[in-house]
Amino acid sequence: MRIVKSALLALLLAGLATVGAAQDRYIVVQSTTSTQNSGLLDAILPAFERESGIDVRVVAVGTGQAIRNAANGDGDVLLVHNRTAEDKFVADGEGVGRKDVMYNDFVLVGPSEDPAGVKGGSDIVVALSKIAESQSPFASRGDDSGTHKAELRHWQSAGVDVADASGSWYRELGAGMGATLNAAAGMGAYTLSDRATWISFGNKDGMEIVVQGDPKLFNPYGVILVNPAKHPTVKAEDGQAFIDWLTGPEGQAAIADFQIDGQQLFFPSAQ
Repeated sequence: MRIVKSALLALLLAGLATVGAAQDRYIVVQSTTSTQNSGLLDAILPAFERESGIDVRVVAVGTGQAIRNAANGDGDVLLVHNRTAEDKFVADGEGVGRKDVMYNDFVLVGPSEDPAGVKGGSDIVVALSKIAESQSPFASRGDDSGTHKAELRHWQSAGVDVADASGSWYRELGAGMGATLNAAAGMGAYTLSDRATWISFGNKDGMEIVVQGDPKLFNPYGVILVNPAKHPTVKAEDGQAFIDWLTGPEGQAAIADFQIDGQQLFFPSAQ
């Protein structure tokens, strides 16, 4: 009888250990505020977690910070939107095998009164030039995110040195996209937003898209495995499983199916 009890106890303990191990199976994804604020990750991750048994823990920060975190080995997978920085991350040996995941675009949003007179335009450089000329308030994320980097490129193309205007009509917030949109609404300012976060943004009163459709506003996202050869703590097998799912038929379909108010927020682009 004691032998039976001991055997049952051993089986029970083994079962508990298996459950505990399964519960401890997770990866850390360094990603952007746009994937989180839009609701995309909350919508698509449960399917992967159910199928794989791998919990996905997301750190949602600006792209620049996400890349720095991943370069420090603080994550297994990087999911961001700044192609130049992504390519450098791989070239520096910090990541392995960047893959296209999805895209959307940026939009310029601003107050309905449109003090700079840019509404209805389709050229972001012309619009920013007018905002600078009129010294209309502009709220910048100012956080080294992919959106912030894109914004700075367009100011440079417009020949505007926003560093000289910092603290006057140009306001650097050091905040995520949702917080920046809230601040812009509060101060009646223009700002550059990814379309997904704008669509999911609830505080639109008095704000609208004023410029869209410029090819320069194209916004691609890439996914990269953090290099396990450089960072031994990286969970390479589980991280790659997530990347394969995200860029495979199921993940791509989940991205395409994600909508808010009948609007598709991201468009799958994996090859």
